[in-house]
Amino acid sequence: MSSPRLPRVDGRAPRVVSLVYNDASTDSRVLKTTATLRAAGADARIVASARDLAGHPAGIGHVGELEVHRVPDLDLTRMMPRLTRTWRRLRGKALTAQAQASVPAHTPEPPVPAAPVATAAVTQAPAPADSGQQPSVRDQAKAFAADAWMRLYQTARLSYWWLGAVREGRDLRPDVVHANDANALVPALLITAGTPGRVVYDSHELWRRRNIRQDRWLAPAVEAVIETVGIRVAAGVITVSPSIADWLQQTYSLRIRPTLVRNIPTARPLPDPARGRLRELAGLAPGDRVVSYVGGITTGRGLEETVDAMALLPDNAHLVLLGYGDPRYIAGLLQRARDTGVSDRVHLAGSVPSPEVPQALADADVAVVYVRPICLSYRFSLPNKLFESIHAGLPIVAADLPDTSAIVREHSVGEVFEATTPAELAAAIQQVLGDPTAYRAAAAQAAGELTWEHEAAELIALYTRVLEGGDG
Repeated sequence: MSSPRLPRVDGRAPRVVSLVYNDASTDSRVLKTTATLRAAGADARIVASARDLAGHPAGIGHVGELEVHRVPDLDLTRMMPRLTRTWRRLRGKALTAQAQASVPAHTPEPPVPAAPVATAAVTQAPAPADSGQQPSVRDQAKAFAADAWMRLYQTARLSYWWLGAVREGRDLRPDVVHANDANALVPALLITAGTPGRVVYDSHELWRRRNIRQDRWLAPAVEAVIETVGIRVAAGVITVSPSIADWLQQTYSLRIRPTLVRNIPTARPLPDPARGRLRELAGLAPGDRVVSYVGGITTGRGLEETVDAMALLPDNAHLVLLGYGDPRYIAGLLQRARDTGVSDRVHLAGSVPSPEVPQALADADVAVVYVRPICLSYRFSLPNKLFESIHAGLPIVAADLPDTSAIVREHSVGEVFEATTPAELAAAIQQVLGDPTAYRAAAAQAAGELTWEHEAAELIALYTRVLEGGDG
């Protein structure tokens, strides 16, 4: 059976430009979507942002066989080094002043100051020691200036990318512009303005309800206008979970429900547990029980509660974290493990490329999928780690969030727990570890059913409608 092909435009392959505000090198969804469109006959390219410090300079490059046009980044360290040094001095004083004033802790995610977490249960990296003195008016003023400057810089940086993306995108004369998230909608609309080109909006998360700082007064209104205009102009809308699709349809009164294209790994044989890497990376013995976590090591992922739950599990149970995070946050998490008495059973395994994650996880005994619903986007999420763990053949222990729990229950791949106390998480892990055979068999079957190839069929069907002049 031949793979579906996209309709041609004026006798040629349809031209698609995929816009994303990162360097695109590790964005698995953008890469899979673009590769799928190319395989279906499109001339599909990615327009991304340069990240010089990460080794992705401006210009035309490739990720595998995919062509990536990276437009210059507004990099102050290169363009205005003296101003950058001044900001860093101000930022250092800002952090000190914030710590002394006992403001809510932030998880550092440079270069954007991250959102204050909406719960006191999350432990952060240790704050600088409190001297007992309140910050001076001068230091508070410097802290305010540093924060205001960074907000201004991030706005300018995004706007700079918009301008570069519009220039690059117009030169490519696309039939369809694929806007990955709402921060790509403005250039998508400008690229297609006055042309026959159409926009497809791919909402990777619930943008207006994502985990971001809550003290923004203007940005939420601007983002609402951008998404309202963009989603109504778009010829097609795609998203990653049923709940987000429902929210978008209801909020914007969309006639057609957004197309569900979940971010699932491509089909491949189930990995051999003997070739898994977690035990090797963590230095564990064959008799140890491995509780795995994969993904960003940051707030809102239930890591603090998972560390606490380890104290309630047998001594041969070890938590292995596969991913990356800010060193200061990781330091705080490891301090929590020491305080809980499980520091010898919490291990950092580093990260591996996205396509290699299922194989790396394969020798674990159970996977924890715990996204704390600190914002609506998290509550409605359908995380990559869920599908990656299923594709590793692992039983799942997941927080009781609507879309995640629906997958776990529908496919009987694990247990769902109420995300309220570490004891409930520990009990769910114990239940799975006590008799994992049925869960493993269900995961093996689900891995064959939950594949990117199924999602790709929905993507191609939507693009076919859009290229033929219909709406998706």
